[in-house]
Amino acid sequence: MKFYTVKTPKIVTWLFPKLLWEFSVSEKKIFLTFDDGPIPEVTPWVLEQLANYNAKATFFCIGNNVRKHPDIYNRLIVEGHTIGNHTQHHVNGWKVAAPKYISNTIEATKTLEKTAEVSSTAVTKLFRPPYGKLTPQLSRKLRKLGYKIVMWNVLSGDFDTKLTPEECLDNVLNATKAGSIVVFHDSLKAYDKLHYVLPKVLKHFSDLGYTFERITF
Repeated sequence: MKFYTVKTPKIVTWLFPKLLWEFSVSEKKIFLTFDDGPIPEVTPWVLEQLANYNAKATFFCIGNNVRKHPDIYNRLIVEGHTIGNHTQHHVNGWKVAAPKYISNTIEATKTLEKTAEVSSTAVTKLFRPPYGKLTPQLSRKLRKLGYKIVMWNVLSGDFDTKLTPEECLDNVLNATKAGSIVVFHDSLKAYDKLHYVLPKVLKHFSDLGYTFERITF
C-alpha cells in the first residue's frame, strides 16, 4: 500500500499554514524541486534537461553531498538555480532529538555557504525536511532561525520502487497546475523513473505555455 499522497490534501495545508505548500499565481508557472543531491550520476543530467527548456529549479541539497561534489554544486549556482537546505546528513525529524536536528541543519547551511565559489543569492535559507518529516517543535525552531520551510503540493513518487515510470509520469501530469511545487529527487534510487519522467514533464508543460521557475526567498 502506498504510504504517501501524490496531491497534498487541503486539510494538511490548512493545518500547517506557516509552511510553503504551493504558490497562488495566475501565470502559468511551475516550481520544480529536486531533493537529495548533488551527485555525479544524476544531477548533471538533470541540469541538461532543464537547460533544454530554459527551466529553473530549486535544489534541496544534502550538505555532505555538496562537500563531496563541490563542482556539481557550483554548477547549480552558475546555471541560475536556487539552493535550499536538506540537512547535512539527511536526518529524520521524527527520529532525531531537536538539538541534533537543528545542529545538522546549521551545519548544512555552513557547508552550502562556504562551498559556493561565487557570491550568489542562490544560496538561501529555504529548507525542506528529509522525508517531509518535521515536528511542530522543530518547525518553530527552524522558523525562529530564519528558515523558510518549503513542502510541496505534488509528490512525483519517483522514489517509490513499486511505481512504474509511466505511473510516476501520470502522477505529475494529473496533479500539477499553475503554482504547483513539484518534488523530484536527483538520487540513484529515483533515477530510472526520473530519466523517463522529467523530459516528458518539461515538454508537456512547455507546450502548454508554462514556464519553470525557481523559488526565491
